[in-house]
Amino acid sequence: MAQGKAYRIAVIPGDGTGPEVVREGLKALDAVAAVKGFKVEKVHYDLGGERYLKTGDILPQGVLDELRTFDAILLGAIGHPDVKPGILEKGLLLELRFQLDQYINLRPVILYPGVETPLKDKRPEDIDFVVVRENTEGLYAGSGGFLRKGTPHEVAIQESINTRVGVERCIRFAFDFCRRRNAGKKLTLCGKTNVLTYAFDLWQRVFNEVAGEYPDIGTDYAHVDATCMWMVKNPEWFDVIVTDNMFGDIITDLGAMIQGGMGIAAGGNINPSGVSMFEPIGGSAPKYTGQNVINPLAAVAAVQMMLDHLEERPAAALIEKAIKKVVARDIKSLSAGRMGRSTSEVGDLVAEYIAGA
Repeated sequence: MAQGKAYRIAVIPGDGTGPEVVREGLKALDAVAAVKGFKVEKVHYDLGGERYLKTGDILPQGVLDELRTFDAILLGAIGHPDVKPGILEKGLLLELRFQLDQYINLRPVILYPGVETPLKDKRPEDIDFVVVRENTEGLYAGSGGFLRKGTPHEVAIQESINTRVGVERCIRFAFDFCRRRNAGKKLTLCGKTNVLTYAFDLWQRVFNEVAGEYPDIGTDYAHVDATCMWMVKNPEWFDVIVTDNMFGDIITDLGAMIQGGMGIAAGGNINPSGVSMFEPIGGSAPKYTGQNVINPLAAVAAVQMMLDHLEERPAAALIEKAIKKVVARDIKSLSAGRMGRSTSEVGDLVAEYIAGA
């Protein structure tokens, strides 16, 4: 991008340790902006558990309208021990994804040199793939309800909603991403065609049709249970995986574990023609709040993904190099309290490596 370009970034630090890791992510952003010569305007929003407990507000319409005007959103973590599970997740996280039409959840699964994986004999070159998850439909669309709730004859129904438009735009994004990634150039559809014979019949038919427009991309299919097995046994088989909302939610957490844990895993909620949101995928970890021991590298990686999305790719590459140096040279573990460094010290090291590049 041209020198001197300016970006407006909405920052939602969130709950628990979210503000601590976001602080370190912003250190990396400021450092790389200084090196690469672009400007960043950051606007903070207090969305999350504390605001909800004080005011009852989760996502006011005025705030949502403002968020549409930014170049990107950086999110810390949402989840408060004093707020009933589901309230913030549905009212804030899912609502942001749905209202901002962030229909792609993008999750790189990368094992960096120096990071331990629980998989025996697997190396960084074996664990390097990306999951493209449909992000606004499926079981998370909220369709369903109760019949005779609270009685011995209660019925709970949760429906998976899959539209041709939603499925096709996700699959097309995955093919385009696979082409741009230019690694194994293979796209795997993860589904359950033998049981979910309506939803994944649609996914399979659209996948096959769109594949004809991408002759340079190899394709294959795996049931979700087989995908989980192969992610553990032979992760090197995967390049890019595309799947629905629920299966994507599950296999990306497995992906985080094989890449070393939640402390290094970041994701993006992407609207290719609107505002996208980037976040560390771990939770708010309230038991570590204020202790300065949580690993901030996933938040730093979220900033790296954000800059790549904004096409500041040299800046994104610089952050990734700094992350690799920190995990290889400076910390003992990715786990909270076991790094051998404080949260702020890790953030300082990232910024120093960027500045010294």
